Order: sequence, then C-alpha cells, then structure tokens
Amino acid sequence: MSRSVISLAFLFLCFASSVATYAQSSGGNAGTVRGSVLDPSGAAIMGATVQIENPVSHYNQTTKTDNQGNFAFPNIPYNNYHLSATASGFQNGGQDVDVRSPLPLDVKLGLTIGTATQTVEVTAEAADLLENDSTAHTDVDRALFDKLPLESQSSSLSSLVTLASPGVSADSNGLFHGLGDHASNSFSLDGQPITDQQSKVFSNQIPADAVQSMEVIEGAPPAEYGDKTSLVIDVTTRSGLGVRQPHGDITTSYGTFGTVNGGFDLSYGREKWGNFIAANGLDTGRFLDGPEFQVYHDHGNQANVFDRIDLKPSQNDTISVNFQFTRSWFQTPNSFDSQTADAWSGIVVNNGGLGPNGLPVGPTDQRSKIRTIDIAPTWTRLVSPTTVFTLGAFVRQDQYNYYPSNNLFADLIPDLQTDTVGQNRRLTNVGGRANVSYLKGIHNIKAGIVYEDTILTEQDTFGIVDPTFNPVCFNADGSPNTDPTLTDPNNCTGALQTNPGYNPLLACIDLTRTGPLPASNGCPGSTSGLYTYRGHADVRELALFFQDNITVKNWTFNLGLRFDHYDGIVTANQAEPRLGIAYNLKPTNTVFRISYARTLETPFNENLVLASTGCNDAVVNNLMAAIQGYPCLTEPLRPGWRNEFHAGFQQAFGRYFVIDAEYIWKYTHLAYDFSVLANTPITYPIEWSSSKIPGYAVRASMPNFHGLSAFVVFSSVAARFFGPQVSGIGATPASFGAGGVFRIDHDENFNATTHLQYQPRARGPWLGFNWRYDSGLVAGPVPCAGGNCFNGPNGTDSIVDFSNLTPDQQFEAGLACNGVRATPTTPISPTGLCPASEYTSNLVKIPAAGTENDDHNPPRIQPRNLFDIAVGHDNIFHSDKYKWSARISVVNLANQYSLYNFLSTFSGTHYVTPRTVTGTIGFHF
Repeated sequence: MSRSVISLAFLFLCFASSVATYAQSSGGNAGTVRGSVLDPSGAAIMGATVQIENPVSHYNQTTKTDNQGNFAFPNIPYNNYHLSATASGFQNGGQDVDVRSPLPLDVKLGLTIGTATQTVEVTAEAADLLENDSTAHTDVDRALFDKLPLESQSSSLSSLVTLASPGVSADSNGLFHGLGDHASNSFSLDGQPITDQQSKVFSNQIPADAVQSMEVIEGAPPAEYGDKTSLVIDVTTRSGLGVRQPHGDITTSYGTFGTVNGGFDLSYGREKWGNFIAANGLDTGRFLDGPEFQVYHDHGNQANVFDRIDLKPSQNDTISVNFQFTRSWFQTPNSFDSQTADAWSGIVVNNGGLGPNGLPVGPTDQRSKIRTIDIAPTWTRLVSPTTVFTLGAFVRQDQYNYYPSNNLFADLIPDLQTDTVGQNRRLTNVGGRANVSYLKGIHNIKAGIVYEDTILTEQDTFGIVDPTFNPVCFNADGSPNTDPTLTDPNNCTGALQTNPGYNPLLACIDLTRTGPLPASNGCPGSTSGLYTYRGHADVRELALFFQDNITVKNWTFNLGLRFDHYDGIVTANQAEPRLGIAYNLKPTNTVFRISYARTLETPFNENLVLASTGCNDAVVNNLMAAIQGYPCLTEPLRPGWRNEFHAGFQQAFGRYFVIDAEYIWKYTHLAYDFSVLANTPITYPIEWSSSKIPGYAVRASMPNFHGLSAFVVFSSVAARFFGPQVSGIGATPASFGAGGVFRIDHDENFNATTHLQYQPRARGPWLGFNWRYDSGLVAGPVPCAGGNCFNGPNGTDSIVDFSNLTPDQQFEAGLACNGVRATPTTPISPTGLCPASEYTSNLVKIPAAGTENDDHNPPRIQPRNLFDIAVGHDNIFHSDKYKWSARISVVNLANQYSLYNFLSTFSGTHYVTPRTVTGTIGFHF
C-alpha cells in the first residue's frame, strides 16, 4: 500500500507542477452556465426566471436572477440546452448553449419590453434535438427516470441502463450485457473511474437517488476512457451548491415479498458551498433472481449513504468530495432441490436425513455480505478563461464474504454443486487523476493522466460434500460406495472394487469420509477437512490520454490517443488511437458519423488471483481436473486488445421526433467471460482466444408534446466467441475446443424497450409505462441441444435422453413429453427418454434433433414480453412549499412466467421477477 501511495503522490507532484502554471481541468463531465438578464438599456433585471432544458434527456432546471441580474447553473451535464428567461413586463428571451467543457459558459440574455408573463414556455426546434458528435450516446436525466418503473430497487442504476440504452441485454441480478460483452462496462462517477463489476452479487451500486444525470456511451469511447469500455456510463451526481432554499425528499414504500424501503435526501448550500446527502434502506423477501419462479430462501437487505460536499474557497477554485458507504446482506436463492435438500436420504445415499457428522442436513443456507466504501475528493482550478485544471483522488473498497450453509453437507445439490465453498475477499482501488481542459476557437482539448492500484486479497475455502464424487471403492453393481468410514483403497475387498480414478489428494478435502486417512495420501492432517486457498495481487495501471474535439463549420473531428500500461499478474502496454468524424447536414436536420477505437481490454478483477494462479496449486488443480475431465489451465489471464468500428446517424423530424442509429463491429483478441469454480455459486473470470461482435443499436425519442413523451430503444448484437479457452478457471464445455466458435450466453438476436410517459398538467397526476421485449439469451446445454439425442430403432424417431436432469431441473426448463410437463418432483417420463417429436418446452427454444449448432442455431431462452407501469401524483394537495406525493408501481404487470437463462455454464438458472406491486408515499420540501 505504501509503495502505491508514494508512486501516486510522485506522479501528482510531477504532473501538477508542470501544468498548474498555465492549465486547468474538469472534475467530471459537467460544466457551468452563468450569466445575466438585461433590459434594452443594458440594466440588470432582478427576479427574472431563467430556465435551462434539454428536451431529449428531460433535463430541466429553473432559477431566478439576483439583485445584480445574475444567474448560475452549476453541475450541468455535457449536452445541448435551450436557455430562456422571462420577467414581468418583458417578452421572453432565450438562446441555445452547448456545454462540452468544465469551463463556465457566460451568457447575456436581453429582454425587450412586451407582454408581461411569468411562465417560461420552451419550444424545442429540430436543431435542439441533434448533437454533432461522432460518439453515439444516450442522455437520461432524473426528470425521466423518476417516473420510470425500475425492475430492481437494489440495483436501480443497472435497471435504468438496461431500459433506457440501446444495445443492452438484460440478465439476472442486475447484470447487463453491453453491446455483446459480459460486463465490460465502466462507470465514471463525477470523473472517478469505476471499472469493477456493479452487479449486486459483486458490489454495491450508487443509489439512483444520488444521480442527477447519466450519459451512456455506446459509440467508440473517447481517449479519456479505458479499461472496460464496451459501455461507458458517465454519471453526474446531485449537488447542493447554490441551493439557497433547502430541498429534500422523505419517502417510504411497501410492496410484494414484504419489501420495505425508506429513505431521504437533502440539498442545501450557498454560492460558496453546498451539500447533497442521500440515505436509504431496503429489506425484501426477494433480493436476487432465483432458479425458481416461486421464491425460496431469498431474503436480503441493504443500507447505503451517499454524500457530496462542494466548496468554493475562491472564485476560481472548487473542491468536491464524494462519499459512499453501502452494506448489503442476502441469501443465495434456493431451487426446489436445494430447498428440500435431503442429500443423505434418497438423493445420494440413504442415511436417514443425516450427514456424516450425524446432524440433520436440512435445506441449503448459503449467504453473502458486501461492504462498499468510496471516498473521492476533487479539486478544480480555473486558471484562465480558456483553461481548467483538475486534480482528483479516490479510494474504493469492496469487501465480499460468502458463507456456506451452517451444516456444510446441505450445500450438496446433486448434479450442480458437489462442493461447499466459502470466501472472504477484498478489492481495494486506490488512485488519482489529473487533467487539463482547454477551450478556444475550434478546439476543445482535454489531456490527462490516471493512475490506479487495485489491491486484491482472496481467501477461498472449499471441501467435497458429495460422497459419489471421489469414492474409494465401487460396489458390485458399479455404483459408488458411500460408506463414510471407508478411506483406504486397500480395504476394497470382497464384492468391493477399487475405484481406478480415485484421487488420494482430493481425499484430503473430502468431508464425506469420517475414517482415518492413510499416510500415503500426503494430507496435512489425519482426517479430511476444508482446504483454504489464499491469494494476493497488486494490479497497477497508468494511463495517459490526449483528445481534441475540433469544430469546423458543420464538421466535427474527434482526434484522440491513449496509452495504457497494465502491471498486474502479467504486464501489457497498448497505444490506442481514437478517431471520429461527424457532419451536420443542416437542411435535412441530419448528423452522419463514423468512429474507430483501439482499446486495451483488461481482465476482471473479481477473483482474478485464483483464476490466474489457482491451477498452480496442487489441490485446486486436481479438483478442477476431476470436475472438467481435462487439465486445469495454468496460464494467467492477460490483457487483450480490441478494434472497434462504428457508423451511424441522427435524424430529427421537426421538433417532435429524433432517431439515433448506430452500427457496431468489434473484434477482440483475448475475450473475457465468467465461469464457476467446482460447481459452486461463485464465479471466476475466464479468457477465450477471441470474439467477434457485430450488431446495431437504435434509439428514437419524442420530446414532451402536450404532456406526452416517449422513447424506444432496440438492438441486435451477436456475441461470437472463438475457442479454445486460454486461461481462467471453470468448468467449460469440452465442445468449445481449439478453433471452435459458439454464441456465448449473452448473445441475443433482438431486444427492445418502449417507454411512454404522460402528464397532461404540470401539477397533475402522471403515468409511466414500459414494454420490454427480449428474444432470449443463449441457454445452457438442454437435452437434445448438446448431443443428447440418438436415433431410435431402425432409424426411426430420434430419442431424447434427459436423465441427466433432475425432475426440478426439467421443471425449471419447462420441459414436456407428449404434453406431460415436469413438476419439481416428477419427470416428464419415468424412463428418462422421450421421442424428439413429442419433446417440447415453453421456456427454452430447443433446436430440432440434428439441427443444433453452437454458432448458428444454439438453444435459446423463449422470447418474453414484460410490462411495467407506474401511476403517481407529485403534489397531491397542490401546495407550493411542502408537497406530498404518492405512486403505485407494478413490475411484470402480466406476471409473465419466463427465464433469464437456464443452466448456463457461466451463470446458472434464473427467472425474471414475478409480478411485484409497490406503493410509495413521499414528503417533499
């Protein structure tokens, strides 16, 4: 740690001393619009109402001029805006502004004498709907997502990205696949880079209450972004700077599954300081998406606090500090098999429902706890009217604990989990950034440096709980002998036969054996016990970047170059050009664009140490080789590289409609995903030889028209991965061998979201509605799709062998034979066989016998349509100062019975959320 801090301080001192004399930079992607409102004589107009609005993102803020006629809008996300002013006795005035830099924009609004009005009415023109930018992106403000029904309260930011952005495939537990990649997404939180996974099974997200605006970059990433860039989510948080009158919200809600949520937020400040704080807590009976539509063992809770402090010690200096603390605790959802687990009575071995320890096995009871803390101070210095310098630092830590069942033998889930596992790991990200922004004439330049040290500490414990996994002997009929006292192969006498595949080293961690182990096993103890793997690594990353956004008449040229140095378990360097061109054809209100980016693709940090070096450990190596059936990979995960190309356009149709379309093509050498360790619920990163990801993403928006606004996003993104697996740890299908090509489980042919929002009167009730269509992700190896079919007698109808699935797994897949559907306790056929012509599923699309192809015709989840609705009123009693609000939200209105995925090698089985009704009451001041 000390070496990291010293290195960081040295970099900052060198860089700051070289630029502070003439330069300045931004804290994040937000700027300031300030100015004055004047009458025809040039005199100040005090008390004038000034409004800034973007009709596409729904950003809208209002303020009044002071005694000198001045106004200011701080913390404005980068975008185009229309600025307008009105005052009694004057006609409305306004102009367009383009916020693209942290440098303040100074504006003078002149009003002419005319009809008195106090209402600002902004009418969007076609030009206001367009952005002459070569990088495709989606802008969303909280004025929109405040009324957007979100699927998950514990990962609302992920839900928002999934619904509002094109090119995103929805997955379980807050995961989303951006443009064909598993989790190659990064968040920029007021300029702080966060590239670790933000799914709620890995980390805790910033609460949506703290978000002011969000820009999701689907196009070629500018040079300032690196690490994970398939999607870049640039978040601007809320601020209290300049909020003279305290504003806040207190809300509470109750809903399905006993879900209780309560929270508050408060904004307050002056011109020289400001504070925004948000805190909330959640308790629910359905925290994660489970392997059954019915909820089993899925309780969870979460509490978080976010605080942003802004100080302006001088007119040219701003200091901001972000603080977040979040704690979540949740159960791993059970399937019917694991909820009714009686692994020692009938499923594996008849032992009266007791484990070898003599205790009742009971249901599986695995749990997790995650603590996240984040502190990020930033200093911004306005050096001159054209130059800004920014210096920032950050410390972020995720501490993750995974707890096995109290009775370890309850963790046995036949055919799924043969091991009990526990984990205690920490991911600490320490770093800093410094950058310079320069805006003059046709140039908008930004250059900077980012240094990060990610400190990884991992501790994994595991042991075998399946007595049939490594039996010492076989019975006379060839079945595994499960006598817990039998530990020495020399005792396989009489009718017993020695197991030729018996692994004496794995016997050291086989908890099902209670007798003494022979000394020849080489175990550290005389009896079997849990094995602990400990790992540590420092991943240091240094990035330098330069970019210039050049505007020449109707042309925009984005020229950038980034250099990344990665020094972790392995070392890599990459120079990365980032180029883009956009042209605004003003007569037709069309913007054409093309762009290219070279990127360094870095491995996931979660569980990276074991995934990279675990196969060098004898116990881990033997365990994985026994599970996979082929040797464990000893090559560590390495950074890859990517070439990506984008081409698209924006088209405005009058002031009522704008469409934004993008074609994407990405080629990656060394592509990443996740897999599982030893059939446990914990996932580890893996690496494939390469991937090709083509597709398109479209967003169409209708700005506010008489209270009605809408958007539609739709996309089709292929995710073709090429074998072999070159590194990482996990049970991967043997068919994905050398040169094999397959569609990975985040490939989806088509998805679309339609959102409608209607509020006919500004002080009246409102309605929000979502329609989400998903054609279905690639599914796991269902029978008849992975070589589970064979021809019947004399070449008659093919026969499906589904005996490798338990009745509950057949039920989870919606399987049926001749119309007979599986139940959690009854298979579709007692023989374990079914003619292919009679074999169907209502949840999984199964290729016909002989037609399955891992690339062109893999099994997929059946298409689904999900509908969400929210109805509310933001000011029930029509008060001007203190307001009461109420809303009712319904997620999955039709209670659609559907899967996210089934037996995926990389994520398991998960159902979508059943119908969930939530009522919320709020007090606002």
